[in-house]
Amino acid sequence: MQDRPSRFIAACATGRIGDDLVERAVTLTVARTQGRPLNWCSDGWRGYAAILTRAYRQPVRSGQRGRPPLVVPPDVCLTQTIKHRDEHGKLLSVEIRAALGEVIIQPGTVHVERANGALRDRLNALTRKTHAFAKRDVTFDALLHLHLFEHNWIRPHRALRLPREGTPQRYQRRTPAMALGLADHPWSFLAFLTTPLHTTSQ
Repeated sequence: MQDRPSRFIAACATGRIGDDLVERAVTLTVARTQGRPLNWCSDGWRGYAAILTRAYRQPVRSGQRGRPPLVVPPDVCLTQTIKHRDEHGKLLSVEIRAALGEVIIQPGTVHVERANGALRDRLNALTRKTHAFAKRDVTFDALLHLHLFEHNWIRPHRALRLPREGTPQRYQRRTPAMALGLADHPWSFLAFLTTPLHTTSQ
């Protein structure tokens, strides 16, 4: 799950493709964003609406007796992009529809597809027609999360750069974490390995 303006990948899930995999990723995203209403973009798969409804629905109390109904907040939006093709695979038309809420501005999944392409390019186990198979789930998950850390915190993205004035460098290079205000400079793997992480019991 990716934040479109910053290209920050908020959550992912690995495993066999299906409803459970998508639901785990959506549930993790909702938890990490503390349940704030978000605008979602997806392809035309009909399961997304039901998964988002289960993740966001909240009880609305009316003061009457009985169990309150579960309602999805009106600010949660799911806009789907459906590509219609002929029998030869030629694109005929693109349909934009609102599965939840209203249609958002500039819907599309191009940023997610670009991230998927970079993932296939950098991880041998995901390369097409490869012999570099992922033999253990733990190893594959570690490789995937290292790539996501590099994507979010280490590698500057050209689309996120800002113009500079009065300096030799024409642009300020920014990572997705910098675009969200989570960092003020690109990280390195040395900083990742040596920065202490403080946790609490909660």
